[in-house]
Amino acid sequence: MRNKTFAAAALLAAATLTLSACGSGNDGKSSVSVVSESDSGKAATVLDRPFEKPDLVLTDTHGEKYDLRAETKGHPTLLYFGYTHCPDICPTTMSNIAVAKKALPKAEQKDLRVVFVTTDPDRDTPAELGKWLKGIDPAFVGLTGDFSTIQAGARSVGISIEPTTKDKNGKVVSVHGTQVIAFSPKTDGGYVLYGEDATVDDYTKDLPKLLQGGKP
Repeated sequence: MRNKTFAAAALLAAATLTLSACGSGNDGKSSVSVVSESDSGKAATVLDRPFEKPDLVLTDTHGEKYDLRAETKGHPTLLYFGYTHCPDICPTTMSNIAVAKKALPKAEQKDLRVVFVTTDPDRDTPAELGKWLKGIDPAFVGLTGDFSTIQAGARSVGISIEPTTKDKNGKVVSVHGTQVIAFSPKTDGGYVLYGEDATVDDYTKDLPKLLQGGKP
């Protein structure tokens, strides 16, 4: 199993993550300091110091208030920040998790929380999020709300996102970190990170352990 243990404090000081400017091609990338594994070729990064779950109260796909901490407390949780108009990384990441989830027993599927928080709230309304996630896994939770609130929540777990902009061709671009953060059902701490290169096989192998709060 691909994994490596890192001290979160050291990563905050030294590591960099290449953000993906979804929809803009390779020209829209920039590097910022965040907690991440850099150039390791590993799918899973196990943190010595887990993140605290973001204190986010947003709106779900039914238009109802969703308190992330309260709703996911005691449940294994995968958290991702992205947007529905992303042409590549976001749908691939969510689809990989959805496929891997199907390999779990029904009870464990029900226990798992997969939360997708939009980085493009102006376009990703509750209805749009619901429609998009329905085509991937209807049980996935989609959240939207005020951008500054979402950005602050993402930053609290080392994920950088930027407001949407338009490129030289007028195409809307959303720049965001592409990590999936796994939170333990035992401690509610975010202790494992997955990069965009994580495959269906990676998630399929790791999910049974993550559901128990174990290390992949």
